[in-house]
Amino acid sequence: MFLDGLNEVDRKILELLIGNARLSYSEIGERVGLSRVAVKTRIQGMEEKGIIEMYTAVINPQKISGAVSCYFDIETEPAALEDVVRRLCGNSAVTQIYRMTGNCRLHVHAVAPGQEEMERLIRDEMDVLPGVTKLESHVILSRIKDVKGLRL
Repeated sequence: MFLDGLNEVDRKILELLIGNARLSYSEIGERVGLSRVAVKTRIQGMEEKGIIEMYTAVINPQKISGAVSCYFDIETEPAALEDVVRRLCGNSAVTQIYRMTGNCRLHVHAVAPGQEEMERLIRDEMDVLPGVTKLESHVILSRIKDVKGLRL
């Protein structure tokens, strides 16, 4: 499995954090049979190794009045890929960028405050990216299942 390098206690700690990253060291310790200090030490070790990258709140843009969420599939000329990625990374509406195999080189997610702003993003940012050979956009109508991070 994904976590062969971790022991059972570390896996349990990660499962608890995935379920609720706001649990205290004491609460986690009670559930895995360790002291608060031992849990803190294990979590800090996993952070230092890069196993745990961050703790964050997951926001559902569809619950924010008027927000529009969209996926883009972007194909570029090979020489333009780096510049396109740099431009997308600098855009605050872009929330995720994935390099993909197959026909689509990049899979990009963006969120705009409303339909007009999403149209402006497409027209003024996406449509003018250099070296793009194909651009498809897919507006998200509803979120049915959205798993964040690795599931154990």
